[in-house]
Amino acid sequence: MPATLVILNAKIRPLFAAKGTTALALRDGRIAAMGGDADMRGEIGPDTEVIDADGRELLPGFIESHLHLFMGGASLSMLDLGETFGFEATREAFLAFIAQNPADDLISGFATNYTIFGEDRRPNRHDLDRICADRPICLNSVDLHCAWANTRALELAGILQGADVGAGSEVVMGADGLATGELREFAAMQRVKSLSRLQGRDGMDQMGLDEVPEEHRAYDRALIAEAGAYCARHGITHAVNMDGTPYQASLMRELAQAGEMPVRVSLPLKLAQADGAEGVARIDQFGPEVPGWLSFGRIKLFMDGVYDTWTALTVSDYPDQPGFRSEPLIDPEIFKAICIEADRRGLQVATHAVGDGAVRASIDGYEAAALANGTRDARHRIEHIDTIAEEDLERLKPLGILASMQPVHPPGSAGLPLEPTTSIMGRDRWAHAFPWRMIRDRDVPLAFGTDWPVSPLSPLYAIHCALTRRPWAEDMPDQRISLDACLAAYSMGGAYADFCETRRGALKPGYDADLVLIDGALEGLADSAEAASVYMTLCNGEITYEADRA
Repeated sequence: MPATLVILNAKIRPLFAAKGTTALALRDGRIAAMGGDADMRGEIGPDTEVIDADGRELLPGFIESHLHLFMGGASLSMLDLGETFGFEATREAFLAFIAQNPADDLISGFATNYTIFGEDRRPNRHDLDRICADRPICLNSVDLHCAWANTRALELAGILQGADVGAGSEVVMGADGLATGELREFAAMQRVKSLSRLQGRDGMDQMGLDEVPEEHRAYDRALIAEAGAYCARHGITHAVNMDGTPYQASLMRELAQAGEMPVRVSLPLKLAQADGAEGVARIDQFGPEVPGWLSFGRIKLFMDGVYDTWTALTVSDYPDQPGFRSEPLIDPEIFKAICIEADRRGLQVATHAVGDGAVRASIDGYEAAALANGTRDARHRIEHIDTIAEEDLERLKPLGILASMQPVHPPGSAGLPLEPTTSIMGRDRWAHAFPWRMIRDRDVPLAFGTDWPVSPLSPLYAIHCALTRRPWAEDMPDQRISLDACLAAYSMGGAYADFCETRRGALKPGYDADLVLIDGALEGLADSAEAASVYMTLCNGEITYEADRA
């Protein structure tokens, strides 16, 4: 039977295929055959589509191991402040954006650096009042763990006089008895996000939403579909969406069943301390999977926050704060109970852990699950690992733990300033911060992602950041890994982390025809982020993005 599509004249590196392989034949959404151009021409029939790669490099489709599709889709219509610094520049950007979006209920900016108004201060409501006083506006921090609102937004949200938003979150109060405008962590941020058209439905603190009017559901589906198209534009064919709820599961199922998602999605159930071990059963509310397009089978937990809000859990005191190590978002014993129950049900556990204390607590929980249930191929994941104690590095491999990390997160990379993060973290932690090489040297499975919209989505840009990262001091270890190691973390590593290594993440006959063609030279990413770009993306053998038609 002739192939549905044949790709000829491609460059394929030895990491993914035998020497001399330049062509692939696709049939029924899978790779049917591989070989030289002459061999694959024999697969061409009268109805076969033929793509001349013209020497472009062919890779497995990128597997984005940590993102937030709903929030990412919402951010595409927000003001991007990632490269904006200084009050006047921020004010001009906001006023221009407001003029273009007169009907928005809440004017939001995202990717805001903590030092946007200066290294020695953080934004406050008075700053934002000077930008706009009569309409609610909000700046979302670059890590999405903090936000700053103007006085009008605080008034409308009912939190100008403060509010109890529960443990782990805070409406920061000023000496005048009123909120400063800084909102730390999800529950506090949700109060202001509720003023937007989305009413916070895309937020990580939103777990309910049993009855949403169809007009809102349609709007939300469109945002997620737009996020999927944005993934395809960047060569992504498989995405792990890290803030799953039953509501999101229903939206994504509808999109997948309608054939309106150009990317395969893995969706964990997000749980918090209040859910306890009993909450694991809520994954049953997700309903049926959509084979090949939407999978479940895992839960997501948050052990801590981030360093910039002093919510990262540490094993030793914060610099200049004797006795302070923050608090875990989940009590260690409750965390262990959740891990044990999830593991007993055969579910994978993925835990957000930024501080070295959070990483240790996560390892302890996974170890408790193995002791309670017996060892199995669980592949429990730790998300981020911004810092880790040296002795805990040695515990990852024996427990079969996976490292899900983001090359765009280290301060000094992806346009992020070094401060205030590096000082808050403390120099004693720098040697084991974002330790990709140390983890890979210990043969711990490594999967890469971006945490979009926390950071730019492009895998090529993330690889550039990984290749160009520099130590924060001369006496610090170099944590860079090779180009091939980065590509493996975005393909084979991501597939292994999501239990699909027998059908994705590689170029082999029988594997899903999830592919990306690259313009330019990947080796050039060590010098310039512009050295390579996505020319074409195929998912399930169908073209989902083509630069010439974009």
